[in-house]
Amino acid sequence: MGQLLEDRFGRVATDLRVSLTDRCNLRCTYCMPAEGLDWLPTDQTLDDDEVVRLITIGVRLLGIDEVRFTGGEPLIRRGLVDIVRRTHDLGGVETSLTTNGLGLHRTAKALAAVGLDRVNVSLDTVRPDSFAQITRRDRLDDVVAGLAAAKDAGLGPVKVNAVLLRGINDDQAPELLRWCLEHGYELRFIEQMPLDAQHGWHRDAMVTAKEILAALEAEFVLTPAAEPRGSAPAELFTVDGGPGTVGVIASVTRPFCGDCDRVRLTADGQVRNCLFAREESDLRAALRGGASDEELADRWVTAMRGKRAGHGIDDPTFLQPDRPMSAIGG
Repeated sequence: MGQLLEDRFGRVATDLRVSLTDRCNLRCTYCMPAEGLDWLPTDQTLDDDEVVRLITIGVRLLGIDEVRFTGGEPLIRRGLVDIVRRTHDLGGVETSLTTNGLGLHRTAKALAAVGLDRVNVSLDTVRPDSFAQITRRDRLDDVVAGLAAAKDAGLGPVKVNAVLLRGINDDQAPELLRWCLEHGYELRFIEQMPLDAQHGWHRDAMVTAKEILAALEAEFVLTPAAEPRGSAPAELFTVDGGPGTVGVIASVTRPFCGDCDRVRLTADGQVRNCLFAREESDLRAALRGGASDEELADRWVTAMRGKRAGHGIDDPTFLQPDRPMSAIGG
């Protein structure tokens, strides 16, 4: 290892989120419009070898020790299994996947076989009508099957990511937690963030961490987890004395920017030093222009130096990123 991805505030990025595509096969209302988006042209997205080369630079030259594959929806990337295999073969790196779960029942075993360690599956409700309302697709059974397949394949702990939407599923937090506990999944509630393509996010409409915890505590006894939180985004609680847990990721109302250890690589080869950054650093052009691994590493280090102290959502001058979450990668 040569350099570290250290910013001006002493934070070191060791967790790389790699978006493999901006495309998705759901149309969640808090992410994109019903008709979808203008997807990136194929020639602008990194091919499999380019993705693996940049991951290799991150791991071998820049201290990355965790790689999470995201999208859009990463399961629709044809080369996913081989990319995971080649990343795992680098050694010393934990690999994970954030997915909506569609198709996971077909791929979980293959992903586990090539070294994927665990999965996070987005699931905001276990009610078919609410699922269809949120995602605009009648596919709840497929997601449930994907979760079960991931657990059977040993991709654990299997985590479930949930967003509560006011007037739609904000009354379902205890129900979803009970379901996850019964099935052995670890639930994480995430505050809705200003990353929708429609730019329709409003703070007063967001279900806050305080509200989520109040709803859960009406039916469960929550105790702050004993283990240190570290750089983990979720504030963790044991449920009814354990062993089950639930987490709350309060990205907006209780930001954890001071402990952030993440850096993002978009599907078209741009480095984003913060989920909410409005600036990106282009690695694709340099890579395709013949830059050496060391030159690409230097560009990456420079990109991290510009990371701000916090995401600034509470600042009156905050501007939502131009790219939505589906194009950034979670």
